Amino acid sequence: MKIASKWIVMAVLGLSGTVIFTLPFLREFFYEPLRQSLHLSNTQSGLLMATYGAASLVAYPIGGWLADRVSSRLLIALSLVTTGLLGFILATLPSFQIALLIHAIWGFSTVGMMWGAMMKATRDWASADQQGQAFGLLEAGRGLSEAALASLMVAAFAWLGGDIPAFSKVIIIYSTIHLALAYVVWRTLEPDRPQRDDDSTKFGIADLFLVLKKPSVWLIAIVVLTSYSAYWGAFYFTPYASEVFGMSVVAAGFIAAGKVWLKPIFAAAAGFAADRIGIWQTVTIGFVVLMVSFAGFAMLSGGASLVGLMIVNIVIASIAIFAHRGIYFALLEECRISPKLTGSAVGVISMIGYTPDIFMPLLGGVLLDDHGGARGYQIYFGIISGLCLLGLLATWQIGRIHGRAALSR
Repeated sequence: MKIASKWIVMAVLGLSGTVIFTLPFLREFFYEPLRQSLHLSNTQSGLLMATYGAASLVAYPIGGWLADRVSSRLLIALSLVTTGLLGFILATLPSFQIALLIHAIWGFSTVGMMWGAMMKATRDWASADQQGQAFGLLEAGRGLSEAALASLMVAAFAWLGGDIPAFSKVIIIYSTIHLALAYVVWRTLEPDRPQRDDDSTKFGIADLFLVLKKPSVWLIAIVVLTSYSAYWGAFYFTPYASEVFGMSVVAAGFIAAGKVWLKPIFAAAAGFAADRIGIWQTVTIGFVVLMVSFAGFAMLSGGASLVGLMIVNIVIASIAIFAHRGIYFALLEECRISPKLTGSAVGVISMIGYTPDIFMPLLGGVLLDDHGGARGYQIYFGIISGLCLLGLLATWQIGRIHGRAALSR
């Protein structure tokens, strides 16, 4: 692959990896508009994402199997088209039941088609000694496009009136971008050949058991699960700023969009740092920062006088979250998982690691409805701090098992 073409591929992967999740995760920037438009309680809002998470849980191993056997170009393009078309239906602001169905199908269209294919394409993009850079650059590209898109969409929402009709129009814009990007993917990415040949149509049950028997796969899954729980905590920064610190919905949305600009910088920086000081060592530093930061959120009582401290802590937590997202799948190489098992390993790790999509929104919704105000957020963020301690222990175990071998390579 020519150098120019190689970087175009990474750019398209990064943009696709951002756009595909904008519709299922509208709540990150539009928590209150989504709730108000569909007339949802906090618990119902959480149930939407729990439904998406449950469908994703089933889709992850299927997507991993598909990624090892079907062209990444086809899977990514089809994922964008399907997800975008469903977005047009959500833009009509349907009933809660229809919204649940849309989120369930999104679980398959985003994760089952896109996720494993994107991870496989990224790992194939770089050599074994540049995996940290590859995944860091992917997350940086996703972060840059997410920050730009989120800022534009929040601005568009405000310009269109900041009301329910404006939110519907924002969904239509997002959906249109999905379809346009599917065309770009089809014209830009080269049709890759699956690594499986004669048994490509058979379910890889042997691969699944081989992956499940590896302790490192379970440890990486714990790392992803706990780190992703912290990422879910970041989704609540927007309502946290408006409900506990008295900021307007639009201002809180701009804070959420603003923090995403940190992603391209620190995801890429974490990737380069991981290739120099070690992947598990870099993940360890991130977990320490997350534990302290979310413990700080658990102790903040709220109020206008503490807005500055809240914003600083959001920045600190976001840096660690985005650094983690840039490198935790690079642990595949450090743990010496065979490239031929990348799709299957990513499927199993993701099936476990992204279960916070099920329990974190439900937990957040129940805590906010039952406790309300600052107390609900304090409990939620305190739980996340504890989960990060578990992630830290799993990372130390990876370092104990594989760290010495990684240094010798």
